[in-house]
Amino acid sequence: MVLAAVLLVPVVASLLTLAMGTQHRRGLLTVLAMASVLALSLAAARSTLAKDQISTAGGWLACDGLGALILVLVAFVSFTAALFSAGYLAQRHPHEESGWHSAYYPLFNLFVASMLAVPLMANVALLWVALELTTLLSAFLVGFEATPEALEAAWKYALLTTLGAIIALLGVLILYWGTRVAGKEVFTWNELITDAPAMPPALIWPAFLLILIGFGTKVGLVPMHTWLPDAHSQAPAPICALLSGVETSTALYVILRLYAVLSRVPGSEAEPWFLVFGVLSVGVATILLVQVRDYKRMFAFSTVEHMGIILLAVGLGSADARFAAAYQITAHALAKSFCFFASGIVVLVLGEQRIAAVHGLARRAPIAAVPLIAGALAITGMPPSAIFASELLILKAGLARGEYLVTGFLALFIVVGFAAIMRHATRMSFGAGPLGRWPGVVPGTCLAALAITAAPLVILGLSMPTALVGLLQLAGTAMGR
Repeated sequence: MVLAAVLLVPVVASLLTLAMGTQHRRGLLTVLAMASVLALSLAAARSTLAKDQISTAGGWLACDGLGALILVLVAFVSFTAALFSAGYLAQRHPHEESGWHSAYYPLFNLFVASMLAVPLMANVALLWVALELTTLLSAFLVGFEATPEALEAAWKYALLTTLGAIIALLGVLILYWGTRVAGKEVFTWNELITDAPAMPPALIWPAFLLILIGFGTKVGLVPMHTWLPDAHSQAPAPICALLSGVETSTALYVILRLYAVLSRVPGSEAEPWFLVFGVLSVGVATILLVQVRDYKRMFAFSTVEHMGIILLAVGLGSADARFAAAYQITAHALAKSFCFFASGIVVLVLGEQRIAAVHGLARRAPIAAVPLIAGALAITGMPPSAIFASELLILKAGLARGEYLVTGFLALFIVVGFAAIMRHATRMSFGAGPLGRWPGVVPGTCLAALAITAAPLVILGLSMPTALVGLLQLAGTAMGR
């Protein structure tokens, strides 16, 4: 029943927040709900480690290693985002308790519920529905500020990712056709893996390409990434943390599941597709990082880079590379949510997102400069962050597989990306310009969200608990057999 409870808690919380009169009460209830979801998700992960896979509701809800990893990450980032939202909204919209702004927390809870449903849905068709709901629910949150730019970004996000979902739906239907040809009617990931050798390659390959391109749009893979920097530059900071930290990973989850199916088809080689899209995404994102002018867009382009790195790691085709990919998914969720929380504090301090307009932050508002620099160091892979450890494992796996050219390009792009992000971050923090000290106060809940996110980000860069190692190994196994 724990899996059903994970989905039920945010749905109930959404209904309750609709009936509450103040943002403070809505925020408090949402924080409590997300804390409950995190506890339930950890319990589900613990059970998964003990049994390899758990299921409930007659098999409609199921969770294995990869699902448990995504589940825990979504729950953790949702908790910290809810905590950050409490202070962020109180300071940025202090007198807006009703109307459009009252919908923030109900939508927040439903958005989280839709993301939690993705790794739990055993049926592939229902999983597609859950993933499309993440778009429909979060589009309203992307346009929450109701500026012309925010509304344009929301429409662009909804349109492009929905078109991608339609393309992916064609792939899902073809995949279902393949199961019927193989004489099966149950349409779950476990059955697909079992039946894959009996399914016609002429059906599996079109399904794979349609799903890769369709859901690759939501992941933010190049060249389907154009919505991502716009949405992430206009959405409130805690929503950006959810979009970038875990929503992209829930879409990537489906692609990784399909890779496991393809790995069971004799003669199939999906690895080149993963390597090409991975290198392309990392390379283009790196170029965009050099010339970016908005620090929230900078972190968005870093998401495109990280999604490409994960795809590339899986494309290396070894168990070590898949373990490293699972590690990178974990590190990305932590580091990227931290970065957007840091960007949210800069927005609260200055009300400005242009890199050129931010300077001398270390002297004007050290409380904003320190998280910004720390986030930039973490996301670019400076030790001892978890990003450094995961990317080092990926580079090592690439060399072990003899993929010297791909590994060389990856190392080059990582170095250039590091230089680009640190150049922008140091210019904002230490650059010369008119100063004037900021007299305000950063909300305590925002600082608490930063601290809670930073702790595992640093700890996992130094060592990993045995339970996490086991979960990452299970997740890697679920990506390919």
